[in-house]
Amino acid sequence: MIPAHPIRAMRQAQSLTQAELAERLGISLRTLRALENGRYDPSVTLACRVARHLQTPVEALFHP
Repeated sequence: MIPAHPIRAMRQAQSLTQAELAERLGISLRTLRALENGRYDPSVTLACRVARHLQTPVEALFHP
């Protein structure tokens, strides 16, 4: 079984839907899905915004 992407895991732990988090971040649902599936590398600004909304260090969500 493939583990969930950290963004998806944190979002689900906070009982947020993809639509809710995307709206809070000011991004499209398509962009959030791409982030969660590891198909999109966000800008530093977006990465920090995601971390802030999920109340976790950016390093916990993104790694090389």
